[in-house]
Amino acid sequence: MSAAATTIDAAGVRVTRGRRNVAWTGVGALLVVVVLAAFPYLVHSGTTSIMVQGFIVLTLASMWNLLAGYAGLVSVGQQAFVGLGAYGVLIAATHGLSPFAAVPIAAIASGVAALPLWWLVSRLRSGYFAIATWVLAATVMLIIEKFSSIGGGTGMPLTGLSDLGPTLLAADTYWVGLAVTVAALTGTYLLLQGRLGLALTAIRDDETAARSSGVRVGLARLVVFVVAGVGCGAAGAVLAISQLQVQPRAVFSVQWTAEMAFAVIIGGLGTIEGPIVGTVVYMVLQQTLQSYNAWYLIVLGLVAMLVALFARRGLWGLVESRLDVRLFPVGYWLRAPAGGTGAPPIVPDEVG
Repeated sequence: MSAAATTIDAAGVRVTRGRRNVAWTGVGALLVVVVLAAFPYLVHSGTTSIMVQGFIVLTLASMWNLLAGYAGLVSVGQQAFVGLGAYGVLIAATHGLSPFAAVPIAAIASGVAALPLWWLVSRLRSGYFAIATWVLAATVMLIIEKFSSIGGGTGMPLTGLSDLGPTLLAADTYWVGLAVTVAALTGTYLLLQGRLGLALTAIRDDETAARSSGVRVGLARLVVFVVAGVGCGAAGAVLAISQLQVQPRAVFSVQWTAEMAFAVIIGGLGTIEGPIVGTVVYMVLQQTLQSYNAWYLIVLGLVAMLVALFARRGLWGLVESRLDVRLFPVGYWLRAPAGGTGAPPIVPDEVG
């Protein structure tokens, strides 16, 4: 990765992608991925199972952040694509295809399904959009339950993995989950680096002004909605493999949207780093407090409330503001020439 080219206007003011070259961030990210890829050889399968859960939540959080943090679309129905991805793997497995090979197919199918769903909600905004997506997710689940060939309302076990031993199955599931997460984060970063990222920032900040500037608002949001459907579908496919069972009430549960939204709000909306930080916090709280039953949910709610009240930009926002660090810059900085008195830097992809 490298920083975008700098442009200079007549007054000597520079517009740069970030304050520093992000090549070292790319190297560091690659090293982290390599270390994570070696985990099945280093830790117990129970640990890798927890990591798979974290990969699923992080992928979902990245997609929800793309929708809400950049496109201004607060969805409460992303579980629809989680369920579609899970059932995509199940259907492929019943036809003799390996569940692992079916993951990209299920992801693409979820993206295709996002097209007609977007047509139904594209004219809605804010709370109306959120409620409509929730209703659509429930409708998709009810339709799926009508097909007895895939288990109806009770679901059915995932086939095609009986030849793998428990250790190999756990390792393969872990690697697929890691690959999906890396693809989701990389795809999000590349998407936001381009012209679409600028369009989304403009739409989020002021949709009317974006339209008057020639931004194709409808097309930009359609692309994001489809990409989020693909990402959530891939996460649902990994979920099906990790649980070896696809049950409609489980894979279409609104809990998935709650978890992805929690991770984004805690970590920081509108940044690539935010969902990563939020997912780590969520997984630590989950593993620490899940044995306390109702207290687990109470603590999660209190943490979310405190962050929303006292750190509106999330935990990563606090780190960024205090240390002036941005690992994955996707906005632009307006900087005056050396010795000049230009305007302070403007970061359009930052939530204020």
